[in-house]
Amino acid sequence: MTPSARRSIKQKAAVSGTGLHTGARTEATFLPAPAGQGIVFRRVDLAGKPEVAARLSEVEAVERRTAIGKGASMIHTVEHVLAAVAAHEIDDVTVELSGPEPPILDGSVEPYFAALAQAGPTETSGEPVILTVPAPFTVTDGDSSYVVAPARELRLTVTIEWPHPLIGRQSGSFTVTPQTFGAELARARTFGFTSEIEGLKAKGLIKGASAANAILLDERGLANGAQLRWPDEFLRHKTADIVGDLALTGARIRAHVVAERPSHSGNIALARALARAARRTGAPKMDIGRIMDVLPHRYPFLLVDRIIEVEGQQRIVGIKNVTINEPFFQGHFPGHPIMPGVLIIEAMAQVGGMLLMGYFEGQNVEDKVVYFMSLDNVKFRRPVVPGDQIRFELEMLQFRGKTCRMKGVGYVDGQVVAEADMMATVVDR
Repeated sequence: MTPSARRSIKQKAAVSGTGLHTGARTEATFLPAPAGQGIVFRRVDLAGKPEVAARLSEVEAVERRTAIGKGASMIHTVEHVLAAVAAHEIDDVTVELSGPEPPILDGSVEPYFAALAQAGPTETSGEPVILTVPAPFTVTDGDSSYVVAPARELRLTVTIEWPHPLIGRQSGSFTVTPQTFGAELARARTFGFTSEIEGLKAKGLIKGASAANAILLDERGLANGAQLRWPDEFLRHKTADIVGDLALTGARIRAHVVAERPSHSGNIALARALARAARRTGAPKMDIGRIMDVLPHRYPFLLVDRIIEVEGQQRIVGIKNVTINEPFFQGHFPGHPIMPGVLIIEAMAQVGGMLLMGYFEGQNVEDKVVYFMSLDNVKFRRPVVPGDQIRFELEMLQFRGKTCRMKGVGYVDGQVVAEADMMATVVDR
């Protein structure tokens, strides 16, 4: 397998069963997808067959599962499907669902992992998106904590702790490859406690739970005469869940994650931090050629290098690589190079301009230009220096006619460097 090649599947594969939380009978079908699409779920049971991309901005619920999508198109408990896709290093795949939740099957990732193996992971065109960590950082979410360090592969060192005689404190370390995931993690099943059943049912959860699809523990041990596949099966399943939740970054992760008491909420916080702190390589959504087709700016005032994420007309993420060769460093604090704050905001605005011009897709944009009308709540949090890579995230707050309001934030290594509220309009040249 060539590390630089994207992967999809050769043929379709399907599994069917009952959803853990919804209790709905559902078939999940994996289909080949074009290079660059990413992981996309398609609800074939709903009118219009709405699609939900597997990405962090789509996360809607993290209590006892990870759910993505909004309203009627929400998809519950996607983490097992995503873990299987990520473990096979599949970048592009469509998952058709005939219901609101992939089936839980035996409670492990293994049936999905096996189905994808049967579907035949195969190299396609283009480069995979890879996140690498330049420096260690930490993430804390409630009782969950994570330390992330640079590594050449995805390695998970995980510790869980429950006051139960079969669990207690368990720790393990796993390097995630298709081979090791299949042998060490895929067959680990989800688990729960008899003491939680009534409370979870009252919240509308675990409608499809049974002894056939989950490990159930009472106060003393295993209920219903079940047997463990490993003494630390609980730990292994929690590790597999991390793999699935991190797939929502839309990238292959190259990092060593040390996780203490991981949870879905914590895993999503970890994924968000990785998306902002890690360095991203791979084919962009829009390269510099496409950016120059849309924006009128040219050297030395074109300050956007890549657009790496576009979510419809609501959100965009762009990259500015800051080098010592930038012309403004010659006169701005000579001997102590710091990127001018006004140019950080200008770069942010240019990314926002790409989002705004998306509203005019299909039209001739050569005779249109974006003017920014106001800036509010501008804050500079830390200096930007040569060698930094600024990740700009902009969200459309309101669009009327040709005028919009956007919220922008710039990050370097996961830390906020600048933020601003912007108002802009599109005018004819």
